[in-house]
Amino acid sequence: DDHHDMDNESFMPATSSQPSIISGPSIKKKRLDNPSSSNTNPSTSLIANISGGATPIHDFSTKLKMSKTSLDGSILFPTTIGETPWRPPTNPVNFMDGCFELDLPDFDPKNLSSNSNTNNTVAIKFHAPQESSRFSINIAAPNHNGYDSILFHFNPRQFQRGGQLVINNKNESMWGNDLSVPLSQLPLVFGKQACTLIVQMTEEGFDVFVEGVHCARLEHRMALPKLKGPLCLQFPASDDYGNPEDWEVYRVWWGHKDSMAGKDLSGVAGVNLYSSVHPKKLFVSGLPKIHSDPEVDLRRAEMERAFRKYGGPNGAVLVSVQKDSTFAFVEVASEQQADLALVEMAGRYRVNKARRTKHEALMEERAAKEAAEKGIVKDSVDWD
Repeated sequence: DDHHDMDNESFMPATSSQPSIISGPSIKKKRLDNPSSSNTNPSTSLIANISGGATPIHDFSTKLKMSKTSLDGSILFPTTIGETPWRPPTNPVNFMDGCFELDLPDFDPKNLSSNSNTNNTVAIKFHAPQESSRFSINIAAPNHNGYDSILFHFNPRQFQRGGQLVINNKNESMWGNDLSVPLSQLPLVFGKQACTLIVQMTEEGFDVFVEGVHCARLEHRMALPKLKGPLCLQFPASDDYGNPEDWEVYRVWWGHKDSMAGKDLSGVAGVNLYSSVHPKKLFVSGLPKIHSDPEVDLRRAEMERAFRKYGGPNGAVLVSVQKDSTFAFVEVASEQQADLALVEMAGRYRVNKARRTKHEALMEERAAKEAAEKGIVKDSVDWD
C-alpha cells in the first residue's frame, strides 16, 4: 500500500531551512550528531516516483488519507520540505541524549468511547535497517517525570529469541509484564525500504497496526490523564543500558481515525488474555515515596491499620509494599468489602481496583482448578 498513487498535496510549504513548529504541536529535538543520516535514505528518487505514479517512501499511502493537514489531523514531522529524516545519535549518553519528542495535542480521554472526532491515532513512517537490532517509541502523559512513567512502549528486537516485538508500560520506573509477539508473525519490520506503524488509543487500550495488520493490543494498565490536553511521543536515543537505537523516521501524523480493529480479535495478541481487574485487591497510590526497609515496614503497618475493617471477622488484610515506590497493594476479604473500601476510603487515600498480571490470572486459574479437584471452594490466591 506504500507504493501507489502519489498525493501531490503531501508536501507542506517551506518556511525556512531549519525545522519549524507548525501550529498546534511542539517539537523538541535534543541532539542529532549523525551527519551521514541523509546518505542512508533508501535511494528512491522523487522524480522517479512522480513519473511512475508511486507514493514516495517517506509518505503515507494515499489510502490512509494522512498525507496532508486536514480536519482529521496533521503532519507533525517533517515541518519543511527537504527536512532530514530523524535518526538517533550514534553514541548517546543515555536514552534521553538526542531523543526526539513531539507533543500529541488535544487528546481527550473522556471522548474515546464516543463518536466524537477526538485525536486518537498516531502514524509513523520509518525505515529500520537490516542490521538494526532494535528501536522503540514511548507514549506518556505530560507528568511522566523524565519518562519514569510510560503509558505505552513499542520495541521490536530483531535478535532476541529469534525476533520479538515487546510491548509494555512503565509505572514509576518499574516496567510491567511485557507482551511479546514473535516478529515472524508480523509484516517485515527490519530491512524493508519503508514501513508504517499506526497506534490507536481506544477505551480498551492501545491497538497496534504494522503495515495495516492488527498485531497487538496493550490494554490500559495505568490511568489516562483526566483532562483534555497533550500526550508526549518520544523516540528514545538508546535502551535503558545505553545501547543506541537504529532506525530512521520519515513522517509522523496525529489526528482522528475511526477504529481500524476488526470484529474478530481472536488472533490479536493481548486482547482479553485475562480479566484485568482484581475483585479484592486495591491499588493505593499517591503516597509519599519511601526508600528504606524501615519505611517499608511502617507503610505496611499503616495500610494494615487503615484497611483492617475490610479484612473480615479477623481484620486480616494482605499488604504488598516495595522500596522506592509511592503506592501499595491491599487485598481485603471479599469483593463487597473492596467496593465498600473504594467508597469509604476515597477521602483519605487515592484508591482504585488493582489490575492483575497474566501470571496472577494463571495462578488463580490453577488454584481454582486444584481446589475444584479437591472439592474445595477457593476464591483467593496468595500473591507477592
